[in-house]
Amino acid sequence: MELRVLYFITFLSAALVTTLCLPMLRRLLGARLTDTPGGLKTHRQAVPMLGGCAIFAGTLVSLVIIRFITNFPTGTLHSLRGILGAGTLVFILGLLDDLCKPKGLPIYVRLLVQAAAATSLILYNVYIQVFPSPWLNYILTFGWMLALTNAFNLLDISDGLCTSQAVICAAGLALIALPGELWYVNFTALALLGSCAAYWPHNHVQNKIFLGDSGSTFLGFLIAAISMGTQYSQQNPYGYAAPLFIAAVPLLDTVYVSLVRILKGKNPLKGSPDHLALRLKSEKHFSNTRLLTSFAAAGVLCNLFAYCITQCEPAHTPGAVLISSLGGGMFLLWLLQKLPVSKP
Repeated sequence: MELRVLYFITFLSAALVTTLCLPMLRRLLGARLTDTPGGLKTHRQAVPMLGGCAIFAGTLVSLVIIRFITNFPTGTLHSLRGILGAGTLVFILGLLDDLCKPKGLPIYVRLLVQAAAATSLILYNVYIQVFPSPWLNYILTFGWMLALTNAFNLLDISDGLCTSQAVICAAGLALIALPGELWYVNFTALALLGSCAAYWPHNHVQNKIFLGDSGSTFLGFLIAAISMGTQYSQQNPYGYAAPLFIAAVPLLDTVYVSLVRILKGKNPLKGSPDHLALRLKSEKHFSNTRLLTSFAAAGVLCNLFAYCITQCEPAHTPGAVLISSLGGGMFLLWLLQKLPVSKP
């Protein structure tokens, strides 16, 4: 069977399974797994948190189907087992956190389990491989996995925001990875893309369904994991900088939230209404549509820039990365000025 047909089957089967799971999960668990109003929550009534379960099922079933209708190259199945095993651990952690709402699991428990999942990836040889020192690569892997997993969790503060960024990041990874030979990246990105695309409309309708922590952390973890497997530097030795731009929007949002909390004298790991999306809505009167469009446009531009990094001449790359990084830092400073930090 042609590879492009297998890619289409992966995307389509993930979308179909997710679509079929959503009404079934609502019927079975809709009354038990809900997000009740209060605190930072602005919705008016309890909303089922089943999106993560449906996305997890769609992604998993799609990759299992592909496993039995094709022969993966050597090492691909091993990498897929590692990613899905670690991703399942993060999903279960998020599901337990959802079940323990409104208080949730302690922060240290979540970080320890996420670190264990990152360790599992390293044992399956899925980790950052940039520097000669393996220990430096391991440390960077831990930092990358924990940062992006929780960045997507922080981004899940407004309808469609986290899911739309997951769609953009997965599409960006697929665009960069498809010409390569690392099949586990290609198939996982397309399975994730299909699942998120099928769920996304359910995050906007009247009888909406939330992602839950199980969904947002699972998305962040899988995108972080497969971003470490793409062969960015085949044409450009500086291409390893591309993941920073693929996930630039969630990462910049996390840096912004952390800076605001620190400037207020708060613990950056504890929840507060300092999210960029919430502040734009309240202080600049952004509608949800305008907010979603702005974040999505920024994500698409960053992913196109990431693709250009992998294709451009090596001599031009360091300067382009430096200028864009400085631009991102200046944008954060501008945001802090436009949305002044007030002491509690």
